[in-house]
Amino acid sequence: MSSDSRLPDIDLDSLLPRLDQRANRAELRPVRGRVRRILGQLVHASVDGTGIGELCYLRDPLSGRRVAAEVIGFEDEDAILSPIGDLRGMSTRAEVIATGAPQQVAVGEALLGRVIDPMGAFIDNRPPPAKDTLITYPVHADPPEPLARQLIQHPLSLGIRAIDGLLTVARGQRLGIFGEPGVGKSSLLSAIVRNSEADVIVLGLVGERGREVRELLDVQLSTQARRRTVCVVATSDRPAIERTRSAMVATSIAEFFRDQGRDVLLLVDSITRFARAQREIGLAAGEPPTRRGFPPSLFAALPRLLERAGPGATGSITALYTVLTEGDGTLDPVSEETRAILDGHIMLSADMARRNHFPAIDVLASRSRLMETVTAAEHRRFAARMRDLLARHQDVELLLQVGEYREGQDARTDEAIQKQAAIETFLRQTNEETSSMSDTLKLMDEILS
Repeated sequence: MSSDSRLPDIDLDSLLPRLDQRANRAELRPVRGRVRRILGQLVHASVDGTGIGELCYLRDPLSGRRVAAEVIGFEDEDAILSPIGDLRGMSTRAEVIATGAPQQVAVGEALLGRVIDPMGAFIDNRPPPAKDTLITYPVHADPPEPLARQLIQHPLSLGIRAIDGLLTVARGQRLGIFGEPGVGKSSLLSAIVRNSEADVIVLGLVGERGREVRELLDVQLSTQARRRTVCVVATSDRPAIERTRSAMVATSIAEFFRDQGRDVLLLVDSITRFARAQREIGLAAGEPPTRRGFPPSLFAALPRLLERAGPGATGSITALYTVLTEGDGTLDPVSEETRAILDGHIMLSADMARRNHFPAIDVLASRSRLMETVTAAEHRRFAARMRDLLARHQDVELLLQVGEYREGQDARTDEAIQKQAAIETFLRQTNEETSSMSDTLKLMDEILS
């Protein structure tokens, strides 16, 4: 029998006897059901006793195909399933096999350096690791209890001077990288992967262009960076639930390494595409559109996903989420919700990108809420003074352009004008450059002295 090559190798016939052992539960329910109708990307099936979030498999006797699907709702006596795969070849004669549990993903040290899809299948054209080297973790997991988390006390160097010096990130902090298309979000993420001092890096690519996946992994990342990176990929052509699942699976893998006591850097690109995929699922399931067409389920799903990152009882997940903004982002509900949940924001400027200033980080519009907690007094003094000089230069920039400012009117403004070139050089950084935290502080001291 042929099957979808993207699914892990599962013998459904051997699965049924194990499912029959659920007779010791309070209710005995059938494990087989039947597809009643297929509408767009949703499947309505008669399967008694399934629950929201349960993983099922669709198996068609005519085409021989099988597709994973998740229960996302109910209508009358039917379960509504969202397929995690392509429905071509499925008919109303397809049977539904309920697994009795939500999806889990295989995790372990063997994932380092590998590329998987949201179903856990390896897609990097290399042999899969031995099964005894992996264990399973739930894809839908609860965040750590608030009082079980460690306190955040230490910085995490990302190797980017503008961030380490002026927007210092803490181990276990969650930040959003906000920007319009074409301002260098992906390039900034690749530089962070190469330069970060995190033990493990988990990269979740949500709805990414297929062309850019290999460019990122094989061209922009070094061999050394690839060895400590796990990549979860769902390209833009995959079904909506698979795109949302890539962010969840990446988070589950990060949770495994955090529970081993590691400092993990989780990068998700992007939360906006996660939200759009969640909107597809919600609207198809019959939810009413609310804010800018997004259904209520999105605003429940966002905090559930984002709160899973952060410090745990051991180890930490430092998370960076990219967010696509429209204009200034003030009318974008995804941008608003994300900024309200996260511990800081890094704003990328389209104007700076047009001037070939990369990374195009608008320092004055960005903020790390935990910088004060994890930096020394000298570092905070350097950062405050450099931000003050940037702000003063911004205030008189128009006057300088029209020749209306005269030197000597204000000593601090004169200093800001004199040091602007040096500060801009400090904030610019090519993808090949790396800068340790100590090097960054030394440069700030030289500029400000």
